[in-house]
Amino acid sequence: MFKKFSSEDVSAQNQVKASVQRKIRQSIAEEYPGLEPVLDDILPKKSPLIVAKCQNHLNLVLVNNVPLFFSVRDGPYMPTLRLLHQYPNIMKKLQVDRGAIRFVLSGANIMCPGLTSPGGALDEEVESESPVAIMAEGKQHALAIGFTKMSAKDIKAINKGIGVDNLHYLNDGLWKMEQLD
Repeated sequence: MFKKFSSEDVSAQNQVKASVQRKIRQSIAEEYPGLEPVLDDILPKKSPLIVAKCQNHLNLVLVNNVPLFFSVRDGPYMPTLRLLHQYPNIMKKLQVDRGAIRFVLSGANIMCPGLTSPGGALDEEVESESPVAIMAEGKQHALAIGFTKMSAKDIKAINKGIGVDNLHYLNDGLWKMEQLD
């Protein structure tokens, strides 16, 4: 999704009204209860919140020109990897084995066998259509953020095809864009 993403892909930037800002904060707090104590540090109430509309129905939430969250169409808000590295325990995690790392880092979707093999790990509580952090075997930080195609139980049972859509990974366009000018 962000493979060739750059600031040219941003079509409009709008500072949002206080009511919209409250809705965004509320939906983020509901999706990530672990962020509740630090939500005021991440999204200060007084500083302006900017929503950047991009191609492919993508929205970026910016504070001080730094992208913190993104959403696709009207889906849930997902943190960028930089934010996830600062607060690693806010998302449910799935772990891929060593063999899948290079494919995930080149933007490939996560296949079921990469999650169910001996190096992989599944969180049984993960439902389908939910945002997850993709961890790597033997690594400390997340290497991607994805959106599950099927629940963890189905991934284990079916063990074929795409299990997680890879939306944002290390070294993609959004990762390289530390600030939006």
